[in-house]
Amino acid sequence: MEMATMVTSTERVATKKAARGKGERRAGGNGNPPQRNGGGFGGSGSGSEGSSEDRYRIGMWVALAAILMMFTALTSAYIVRAAGASDWKPIAMPRLLWASTALIFVSSITFELARKGLKRNDQQAYGRWLLLTVLFGLGFLCTQFLAWRQLVAQGVYLSSNPHSAFFYLLTALHGLHLLGGIVALDYLLLHAWRRRAPEQIGPRRAAAAGAVAIYWHFMDGLWIFLFLLLFLWR
Repeated sequence: MEMATMVTSTERVATKKAARGKGERRAGGNGNPPQRNGGGFGGSGSGSEGSSEDRYRIGMWVALAAILMMFTALTSAYIVRAAGASDWKPIAMPRLLWASTALIFVSSITFELARKGLKRNDQQAYGRWLLLTVLFGLGFLCTQFLAWRQLVAQGVYLSSNPHSAFFYLLTALHGLHLLGGIVALDYLLLHAWRRRAPEQIGPRRAAAAGAVAIYWHFMDGLWIFLFLLLFLWR
């Protein structure tokens, strides 16, 4: 009897251990500990992708807030100076500024067409529209430079009067910030040319393109505001 009882107890312990081992294999796969969704830094889970996109957008909006505060202060100074200055002499605005406005407006359209190509995993369309956006941005800067040359040919300099000083300052600052946007576009364009396989278009690239799009459209809207300010509030 005692021998039979010991055998039965041994069988029960072995059965429990076997059941426990099956449960662990079922939870952890091939004997490995269970994996968490999302992974760690640089993981491919949806949580990592979402956080990368959020970081791009938050960082861009913080930078744009600082730029907006600077141009708001300059605009306030411009309006106050124009209202109470006896030496304020409005300058004749170069007609090339109309071409600048058209170029930067069209560049926002081509950028959105590039992003649509990216969403469709169409690298060729993405690169083509992105290149056109860069060319339109460079065209904008060239027309701004030519407008400056026209003013210099007319004898209008930075120190000529307060209105000319504000014109050069506002257009120069906007041009410098737009040049930073062109550098960011070149970065996207370089990656588009280096990676032509559709499967290599990942969420991080889409998030980077979205952040640059926010910046570029902001520069577009900012220029239209400055254009109306310089033309109408003189």
